[in-house]
Amino acid sequence: MAWYAYCIGEKQAFPELARHRKPVPMESVHGVSGNQVFLYPASDLAIIVSEHNPAEGLSQKSGVDHARVIADCFQHSTVLPFRFGTVFNDDESLRKSIRSNQRQFLNNIDKLRGKTEMHLKIFVDDCCGKEIARTASTETVGREYLTNLRETASRQRERQTRARAVSFQMHRLFLPLDEEVSCRVAEGGKMVLDIAHLIERKYVERYQNKFATTSAMMRECHLQVSGPWPPYHFVHRLTRGAHVPQQPASAPAGAGAGSAIPVSSPEPVAVLA
Repeated sequence: MAWYAYCIGEKQAFPELARHRKPVPMESVHGVSGNQVFLYPASDLAIIVSEHNPAEGLSQKSGVDHARVIADCFQHSTVLPFRFGTVFNDDESLRKSIRSNQRQFLNNIDKLRGKTEMHLKIFVDDCCGKEIARTASTETVGREYLTNLRETASRQRERQTRARAVSFQMHRLFLPLDEEVSCRVAEGGKMVLDIAHLIERKYVERYQNKFATTSAMMRECHLQVSGPWPPYHFVHRLTRGAHVPQQPASAPAGAGAGSAIPVSSPEPVAVLA
């Protein structure tokens, strides 16, 4: 029997595992394809899984279900999420994978215990997007071409400087324990900064209050906040060196095997792989 894997949690956080060595169903929790979710004991860890038929495809709803199960477990325990589409062929492959990485998983849970992720999305006017686009669309040769290249490079540096300045300001205002920042250019002449902040769970309300005052203060930007979420970005950072064998489940057309299918929930897709 194949197991679809959602995340790894702390065994002690689930009292129903205290006297069981076999998988125990989580009451009223269903995952991908509506299948019953189980707590699979593995030494001091609990692996959250559900039975799975590898012949079944994954859909948009599957991605939402995957994230929902992880969020539910996060209410009870520190969690290390698996990548969407992670399937273990049988009990032996699941046990072997967890056993070979157990020490690292326990260390990562210790590092993330009591912490959560808040996600900021900041829309900033692109200070030089139109100029870059106009330069790129102009057919030039010789000296004029080199001049345009220099101007484009200069404007791109100006864009990067603006993004770094906003990111630094957010760090100074929110004082996270750790952060992950990415920037992209969106349609409509906007730069979009996606910022993941790692904070103590007990300070979520304080973070949300700081967001309210910051949003009112920074009128030149549009800010959005979501969370608290399981610390997806920071699990990824901690587990880059870990090897967890997996068999990606089949995905809809257009998605690579085991790739993250976009879902409607705003949090990043789970990343333990």
